Amino acid sequence: MGGSPVSLKGVTKVFAGRGGGEPVTAVDAVSFDVKAGELITLLGPSGCGKTTVLRMIAGFETPNAGDLLVGGVRINDVPPNKRGLAMVFQSYGLFPHMRVEENIGYGLKLKKRPPAEITERVRSVMALTGLTGLERRYPGQLSGGQQQRVAVARAIVGEPSILLFDEPLSNLDAKLRVQMRLEIRALQQRLGITGIYVTHDQEEAMVLADRIVVMNQGRVEQVGAPQEIYARPRSRFVADFIGKANFLEAEVLGRDGDGLRVRLLGQEVRVADGDAAPGRRATAVVRPEGVEVGPPGSGPFAGRIASVVYLGAQVAYEVEVAGTRLLAEIPNPQERGFYPRGEAVSVRLLPRSLHLLPEA
Repeated sequence: MGGSPVSLKGVTKVFAGRGGGEPVTAVDAVSFDVKAGELITLLGPSGCGKTTVLRMIAGFETPNAGDLLVGGVRINDVPPNKRGLAMVFQSYGLFPHMRVEENIGYGLKLKKRPPAEITERVRSVMALTGLTGLERRYPGQLSGGQQQRVAVARAIVGEPSILLFDEPLSNLDAKLRVQMRLEIRALQQRLGITGIYVTHDQEEAMVLADRIVVMNQGRVEQVGAPQEIYARPRSRFVADFIGKANFLEAEVLGRDGDGLRVRLLGQEVRVADGDAAPGRRATAVVRPEGVEVGPPGSGPFAGRIASVVYLGAQVAYEVEVAGTRLLAEIPNPQERGFYPRGEAVSVRLLPRSLHLLPEA
């Protein structure tokens, strides 16, 4: 089959309103492509439509409009078990009365594969997912991390062309979640499986993804590599949802080589990128690590420390500058110095960290 492994073209899903109320558009004309061997994360707050998109790809929901394609073939009306996909659920969905090896091999048994083949493939995938030795245990005898591995093993044992993940780590504690997302990413890359992963956790999305699809209110806000999404957000929502950000009202003064000169906080500064006409008002975004704090006279902006949070490896300041509070995160305060609350300081905004949001 030709084409991208997965393509969505103007996919829309409308649910009937509760109690005869107004219909609810959960997914609104969503379009994106997934490349072969790529792991895409669908990221956004609760209710943004990301899980509904995943369920439509899996075949558990039917779109009201638009096309779902796998390998260039339209699958809107293809039953879930005929799509060549596998899904890892948030709840794992393991059969409590079956042993680990039976859970993993269940799908192959339904397909009436020879017992010797089932045994061989189950053993192989258990070794791949670090489950060897747990064959005879029941799910209730496993830790959360082990159950999650069984769910992944069951999904990949059938050698699907596409692997779907519906927030599979949300039931694990924070430390185990960090470990398991690295394992999932390493396994996906080793097998070369194309993956689509739903999460509301921005850090998880950044760690796992080749590209992130940021969603909000049923629509795609931005699609890009993690570093592009973080450093060059296309909307205030993306900038605010991914990491921390300072938003500053700016006036565009003119071009400066490949950048722009803008006035913000009462001073003229250079922005390394942006496309806005002189005289226009704009919103500048600068991440906390793009705000430098130093002794008085060392930078263009005079400020005063409004609050301090010492975190060991870094210190987070709120700095009052021209009536605006800027969040600054400074690494290695032992070497760079430490400023107590109320102290006068200078502030500099790093040009390459300043980004003008596109006009709405």
